[in-house]
Amino acid sequence: MMKDLFSTEEKIISATAPGRMDVMGGIADYSGSLLLQMPIKQTTSVSIQKRNDGVFNFRTQLTKKKTDDFTINISELGDRSLEGAGKIIKSKQGGDWAVYVLGCFLVLQKENNIDLTGANVLIKSNVPWGKGVSSSAALEVASMNALNQLYKLSLEREELAVLAQMAENLVAGAPCGLMDQLSSHLGQKNKLLPLICQPHQVDKAISIPRGINLSGIDSGIRHAVSGASYSEVRAATFMSYTMIALNEGATVEELDHARTSGDWSKLPFKGFLANIPVPVFEEKYISLLPGEISGKDFLSQYKVSIDTVTNIDDTKIYKPAVCGSHPVYENARVNEFKTLLKNFKKQDNKQASLIQMGKLMMQSHESYSAVGLGNEYTDQIVEMIRDAGPARGVFGARVSGGGNGGTVCILSYGKEGKNTVKEIYRKYKQIKKQKLFLFSGSSHGAYSLNQYI
Repeated sequence: MMKDLFSTEEKIISATAPGRMDVMGGIADYSGSLLLQMPIKQTTSVSIQKRNDGVFNFRTQLTKKKTDDFTINISELGDRSLEGAGKIIKSKQGGDWAVYVLGCFLVLQKENNIDLTGANVLIKSNVPWGKGVSSSAALEVASMNALNQLYKLSLEREELAVLAQMAENLVAGAPCGLMDQLSSHLGQKNKLLPLICQPHQVDKAISIPRGINLSGIDSGIRHAVSGASYSEVRAATFMSYTMIALNEGATVEELDHARTSGDWSKLPFKGFLANIPVPVFEEKYISLLPGEISGKDFLSQYKVSIDTVTNIDDTKIYKPAVCGSHPVYENARVNEFKTLLKNFKKQDNKQASLIQMGKLMMQSHESYSAVGLGNEYTDQIVEMIRDAGPARGVFGARVSGGGNGGTVCILSYGKEGKNTVKEIYRKYKQIKKQKLFLFSGSSHGAYSLNQYI
């Protein structure tokens, strides 16, 4: 497989990165919320070798005997923008996977002036695609780590994750926040990584206390952050911010400048809804946010959103009230969850702590449904967990990542809790009658896996 892809004349650089389980925080990442993320044990490996003829050959190993190949010449992309290049790549058969890796090349060409002379690329992955466990981020982060070594770039830890996110946002065209790439790169085995994406604060990892299990059941519904609902929720969330910022005295010109410059530091709450305390939000701001508004009316009345990743569609109806409320309350939930987790070992009444953590997860799940990112099948898994309950060692569950299907993250305790999760997984699999994944276990992030330390 490798012999007919790679030449003997150039060195091959390989790197590995894991997927991630979004335990708490999820879509509130782009609103500056605290997040708690865990790298999963499934990983993606990328091997890259330079070429000198402008040709990019991609081979994805699907099984031991089956591969998927994709080839493109850099000349086919012309002198287009990152977005334009991404559209060309995705329009070709097999390009929807290669775009994440080629996107890393293109971003590094723009940001770090690397020469695109062509490459041979081998991709091996057991991170399942479309399950809400950041398969795309694992691919980007593995690719960026390999390219960092290949081109001797000496990228900083957070910088590498930001560049990987740019590949997803600007080339692949998926409006994800930064948590996926940071988690895949900087996560630690059997620990939760606290992140605050303002823009990329990484706090000390928190060990998962003995007995607590965080696992995931695949709903069988393909998740995609590039889908319309995720983009609409994100756009509506930033609409809410505009309404609040203008009420706080910011001008349209200041918001527009923040959008184009990327500097939000002088804006109210530094541009992040999660910086608004819940009591302040309830007293001053919730009444400002309409239940619904058309894109046309928003642009007419409020003029601008500071988000450069989403566009406001004149013809669509958005829901600023629920979408703007979500990150404010989610940030409070995640902070409480983190405190309970850190203090768990000291607690005499561990059951009470587990019940409260589970309650916070359930509230997060319900909030996803309120903004429009719920799904009947993820709801079904959550209800199965709720029905089993603390008596059987399971305490909470929530749809993870971008919602709209994907994986449900589950909090359980002890051997009985683990067994209950396995039983619910088997029952759900019988209902769905398809191959589904049960995620358990953890691994180090790419920064540790690729031995930069």
